[in-house]
Amino acid sequence: MKRAEKVERIGQILDELYPDPPIALDHTNVYTLLVAVALSAQTTDKKVNEITPALFAEASTPEQMYALGPERILELIRQIGLAPTKARNVWTAAGQILDAGGEVLPDWNFLERLAGVGHKTASVVMAQGFDVPAFPVDTHIFRLARRWGLSSGTTVEKVEADLKRAFAKETWNRRHLQIIYFGREFCPAQRHDLVGCPICSFAATKKQIGAEARARRGKPKAKPGPTDVVPAEAHRG
Repeated sequence: MKRAEKVERIGQILDELYPDPPIALDHTNVYTLLVAVALSAQTTDKKVNEITPALFAEASTPEQMYALGPERILELIRQIGLAPTKARNVWTAAGQILDAGGEVLPDWNFLERLAGVGHKTASVVMAQGFDVPAFPVDTHIFRLARRWGLSSGTTVEKVEADLKRAFAKETWNRRHLQIIYFGREFCPAQRHDLVGCPICSFAATKKQIGAEARARRGKPKAKPGPTDVVPAEAHRG
């Protein structure tokens, strides 16, 4: 199967399964989306959604968040991973937004300068908050892009660039959400039956199918396969 045919078929399946994929993180505005995404680094969306209602009830704007102070923010988010660092970053970022005029701006440089906001978080906010085409790469997307032979990149930046070349720009904002949902529902990282998978069955290479089949049976690989190692950047914001 040619690469273009593979990409088209993947897109068709994803559109059938998830025609209108929702944002998994609960939020009420662009600012709370920014905060929720930043808090989700190395933490599940489910856990973030458990703690943000109380946080956003007290602070849903940069002004309110800055007024809370880092200690109160920490009290409200203590249950998630890296809470002390995230509390300081959320408070610092609120101050940076206030210094810039009080609004979250649809600007890459502005977003990526905020404390605790990396390229992935900025990409999510641009895509889902401002409808600017972007392709955020998380652990699921990094794994599936390589498993499906859409990228051989070993960095988030390379995988993102390859996916942007593969899929039409007008699909990026829904496609990245669709791949995340597909990864969670059909395509786990470990002990996955590629032959029985709706997409891996035709998209993965024979070498990849064989390697993961051996791993599923508990036989060690000679060296890590292309989906074994996920860079830390895919876990961070």
